[in-house]
Amino acid sequence: MLEAGVSTGGVGTDQASHDRPRATPAIDLLEGKRYLRRLPGDGPDRCHEEWAAFTLTPVGVTLGAEIAGVDLSSPLSDEVRAEIHRALLEWKVLFFPGQDMTSAAQQAFGQLWGELETNPLLEAGEDPSVVRFAKGGGGPQTYENIWHVDTSFRRVPAMGAILRMITTPPFGGDTMWADMAAAYDNLSDGVRARIDDAVAVHDMVPGFARFLPADKLARLEDTFPPVTHPVVRTHPETHRRTLFVNAAFTTRIVGLEPIESDALLRHLFAQAHTPEFQVRYRWTAGTVAFWDNRSTQHYAVGDYGAHARVAERVAIAGDVPF
Repeated sequence: MLEAGVSTGGVGTDQASHDRPRATPAIDLLEGKRYLRRLPGDGPDRCHEEWAAFTLTPVGVTLGAEIAGVDLSSPLSDEVRAEIHRALLEWKVLFFPGQDMTSAAQQAFGQLWGELETNPLLEAGEDPSVVRFAKGGGGPQTYENIWHVDTSFRRVPAMGAILRMITTPPFGGDTMWADMAAAYDNLSDGVRARIDDAVAVHDMVPGFARFLPADKLARLEDTFPPVTHPVVRTHPETHRRTLFVNAAFTTRIVGLEPIESDALLRHLFAQAHTPEFQVRYRWTAGTVAFWDNRSTQHYAVGDYGAHARVAERVAIAGDVPF
């Protein structure tokens, strides 16, 4: 049976097991303690490095930082690109307020990290690699208000995404991100033992059936058949073990009976809901966000009613999870 509760003392198995704090008594679960770190070995006494190319201001504990002093509309030097990448690995989602950026500049920025992904399931802008989210007002309502990993239903999910906010509502419309490495760290030893070598099915149908016509959905099922990924993936650069299931696209854990798979998945999905693992960002027009899709989930809050919220996104092709 699924263990109740979440261990508050565990760290990932990317460290030696003898370095992991032992599971705490059940009473600590009620106290709400969490073990929070940004990178392997991170702790409260860590000396954080200075950033030569920009000013970095944290907005969350384990993820989320604002960056000032970089103009993303202009070509970046190799040194600035490398420092942004280092910040992305440490903070997992970066925010660049006050950018005057075109779609072309957004694409060029994304291409510094690799080939841009196209997604025929979403409405494209002028270029097929640019997805346009124009919600509220007289247009379609939001459907991104579910915790999800972009394109986890693909054999090769996106490495990351860059969202440029064009129009903001007068209130609401925030986006939340969850640190899924922290989520894994805080699972009980028993749950980790059950999922460390498990694989799960990811399917685009549950995530898109709500808003695609049935005939288009049927056609796209042939293009994007279900795939399997590890329930716990290893980040290819930081080597953190990261919980890699999400409520939008993960349908079952291979080898478990349906009732057992559903119960375990519900428990794992719920980890993204823990506030200590999250950052919530209030957008302003001109802000650009860049997040690591390998270590986070995100949720676009659909609380702006009839007001318009317009953004454009590019996604960077990734690698096969392992």
